[in-house]
Amino acid sequence: TDESSGYESESAERSAAPGGTRGRQRRARTAFTSEQVCRLEKTFQRQKYLGATERRKLAAALQLSEIQIKTWFQNRRMKLKRQI
Repeated sequence: TDESSGYESESAERSAAPGGTRGRQRRARTAFTSEQVCRLEKTFQRQKYLGATERRKLAAALQLSEIQIKTWFQNRRMKLKRQI
């Protein structure tokens, strides 16, 4: 497991899509573990928005980056909005 970044490793041989990314490759999609998702969902049920301190603590506890936590919460709020 890659505990440092939380990102799946990208293949070095992968070439940019023709006419696509303009020199900047996208990160590989993060594969959250079921334990991480469970903890994120429980936290989301209690509060829909995290402050910087809560985000930092959760990121450390789950071995994810703060950006990954922030993005997960943004995506989860959009999912909730679509369901409603």
